[in-house]
Amino acid sequence: MLLAFHKPYGVLSQFTPDGSPNRTLSAFGFPREVYPLGRLDADSEGLLLLSEEAGLNTRLLHPGQQHLRAYWVQVEGIPTESALAALRSGVEVQGRRTLPCSVRIIPPPRVADRHPPVRARKTVPDTWLELELSEGKNRQVRRMTAAVGHPTLRLLRFRIGRFELGELGPGQWVKLKESERRLVLAQPDRSSPDRISSPRGLH
Repeated sequence: MLLAFHKPYGVLSQFTPDGSPNRTLSAFGFPREVYPLGRLDADSEGLLLLSEEAGLNTRLLHPGQQHLRAYWVQVEGIPTESALAALRSGVEVQGRRTLPCSVRIIPPPRVADRHPPVRARKTVPDTWLELELSEGKNRQVRRMTAAVGHPTLRLLRFRIGRFELGELGPGQWVKLKESERRLVLAQPDRSSPDRISSPRGLH
């Protein structure tokens, strides 16, 4: 069994509380035997997979597998080409250099409103990026954008492998069909390292 969940903002990627006011996965009616494959921070949103299958964690998350995950990232300011180039080649995060990734500026995607909304600064513009990487250290995307001078305001994972979150709304989950499972386990086409996906939007 493989489930896709649209994790809302303020929800922990675990079933047990941690003493914070954040909700846990136990609030969403999942089958008792499943557990999350990887995690999203409480202040991040988007695609989270759950399963009871042994071995899927390694297949999807081990850096040696180089399984790609893609994010829409709203950052403070307007990154220069040199800042984007630094992200692509790798930046220093907690004493180590991140692996090369693809990143580019995109039009604002159609995404569901966040509750609470992002705190906008009227005097500072913001920019949406699409960022695709094959590793997932703790708060890595946020630390990467901060390292080039553009703090992350909102972070949403919209794709794992070739499976996209699509129309699945915040707080909703589905059991994946075999064809969808194959998309999760597949690797996107790497022929265009800085391609832009079509921000068809999430509702």
